[in-house]
Amino acid sequence: MTRFRYGLALTAACSAVLLTACGGGASLNSGAAPASAPHPVAESAARDESQVKEPQAQRTRQSQAGGVVSGVEPAQQARQVIYTGSMTVRADKVTPAVQQAKQIVTEAGGYLSQEESNSSGDTEASALLEFKIPTAKYAEVQKRLGGELGKQLSLNQNAQDVTLKVADVESRLKSAQQSLESLRELLKRADTIGQVLDVEREISSREADLESLQAQQKELATQTAMATLTLRLVGPVTVVEDPADEPAGFLGGLKAGWQALVSFTKTALTLIGALLPWVVVSLP
Repeated sequence: MTRFRYGLALTAACSAVLLTACGGGASLNSGAAPASAPHPVAESAARDESQVKEPQAQRTRQSQAGGVVSGVEPAQQARQVIYTGSMTVRADKVTPAVQQAKQIVTEAGGYLSQEESNSSGDTEASALLEFKIPTAKYAEVQKRLGGELGKQLSLNQNAQDVTLKVADVESRLKSAQQSLESLRELLKRADTIGQVLDVEREISSREADLESLQAQQKELATQTAMATLTLRLVGPVTVVEDPADEPAGFLGGLKAGWQALVSFTKTALTLIGALLPWVVVSLP
């Protein structure tokens, strides 16, 4: 009987030990599971690192975008320039030089727009020619005229940038066209005769403005496409006054006044000489 009790006690003790071991393993397993979860400190550090990297990535994208934008060069608008010039050349024979000048300009794609000539003699002859020359050929033609026709005495050149003026005329022209189209649409919806007359009057005014702007645009296009060169050809003994030799100030005014007085006196004496015979005949 006593041995039986000891056996039961031993069995109960073994069962308790086994249960305790199982509970300990379970507790170990349950303790191992949280170990796989992220540590609060590690999670905070990872979050801070991601917050730091994100602005850096954004700055990198912005810098890359800025680099692309900054690498794009803006389109430059072609400059619109009006070239004008005047040249004086002394030639041995004016008439052949005139024909040669016309040929040089024609070969470059230009044309003669105005001509004045005085063929009193080969030595005292003179000619004034105005040429329209393509802008791209202007420098080449000017050089040939000054070097092939004779001795170049003077050369004056002027360049006027009208890029802003051309852009302004084009902008005003587009606005006028849009306004005219709106008025024509309004004319279709006019109900009364008074409205029709008012709209037609406004349309006529806008059409006149539009034609004026179109004329300005055409003139600017012609002036920028073709340079103007005025060529004066003189004979071997023709006197050419240099503007630089003209006196300035009081002396210049005195000379101009004296020349005007002499010219007036000559004209008055010529008129008196023409009328005197008639006066003599009419006295009786």
